[in-house]
Amino acid sequence: MRTNRIGTTVLAATTAALALSLAACGGANGSGDNASGSGTGRSVATADGAMDAERTTVVREATETTGTTETTGTAGTTGVSETSDSVRTPGSGAGKAAPAHIAKAQPCEGDEISYAVLHRFPAEQGEHLLITATNTDSRPCWVTSLPSVMLGDTPDVLPHSSKDAPGGADRITVEPGGKVYSAVALFTADGKTHTSTELSVALRDQTGDTGPGAGTDAFDGEGVPSVFTWSDADVTNWNTTKPYDF
Repeated sequence: MRTNRIGTTVLAATTAALALSLAACGGANGSGDNASGSGTGRSVATADGAMDAERTTVVREATETTGTTETTGTAGTTGVSETSDSVRTPGSGAGKAAPAHIAKAQPCEGDEISYAVLHRFPAEQGEHLLITATNTDSRPCWVTSLPSVMLGDTPDVLPHSSKDAPGGADRITVEPGGKVYSAVALFTADGKTHTSTELSVALRDQTGDTGPGAGTDAFDGEGVPSVFTWSDADVTNWNTTKPYDF
């Protein structure tokens, strides 16, 4: 189709050129004087009109064939959307960010934490000191690893319990008024034993360094300082549930 229209255009152009040539010849031999040139003008106009019409047809058909259109002012405004990874919903998949107030939480320094120690199962199997840490601040903070604990007047920091569940490297965010728990398992055996009602508790950071310690008594279920005895002891990681809760 396009080849045929181009051939028609060439034919029209040739016809127009022939008309111009004949008009020029008529002017040269004087035969065109009585026509006053108006006929020549009509011939040229007719040829030009045919050429313009044909060009218009070719362009229109080419446009219809290729399906192209020209528009202005739409570039870059259609089919474009921007998404930001900075806005994410918690719990919607891997790599999703935590809520802003949790993401900005700082490590608990110790001043905002209060401790309560309950002596459970005295002189029985499973005897332990349940340590409850409460965030008394108005902002959340996080703890990790296990507390640094010394019993009585002994200078040694208790080791981590070999029977503890994994997860000590995790950060546990403690909301205002929230609680986390750890436990000191007490063991007695033949040989030298220690007795006290007191212990010292301190937080550790992710490098294992210990912050300032807080001294406290262990209490029984009636709120009375409770004497505990041990020859060996170890401590569990911080947890959101109570260790040895049986």
